[in-house]
Amino acid sequence: MRMMLRISVPTVEGNKALKDGSMGKFIEHTLSDLKPEAAYFTAEKGQRTAYLFVDIKDSSDMPHFGERFFLAFNAAVDFVPVMNADELKKGLPKALAGIG
Repeated sequence: MRMMLRISVPTVEGNKALKDGSMGKFIEHTLSDLKPEAAYFTAEKGQRTAYLFVDIKDSSDMPHFGERFFLAFNAAVDFVPVMNADELKKGLPKALAGIG
């Protein structure tokens, strides 16, 4: 299932990782390992935040995707199921069939 991971890094931990050079290496390794469909980086509510769009085949794979952020940065990680336009197009007729 396609998931959006929202990863928010607390300022103190993020500053430390940025200053010691580990953040860049971590991001590079993580993107190579997780192979997200897309990755975006921003600031949200005053914290460094990343949005990664990944395919998670089974819920038992969630620790593989999330634990690294908890351990490296004491980050908050949210898993949000998402769909692309083709999946929405496929799902809308099913929704309409259930209404009528």
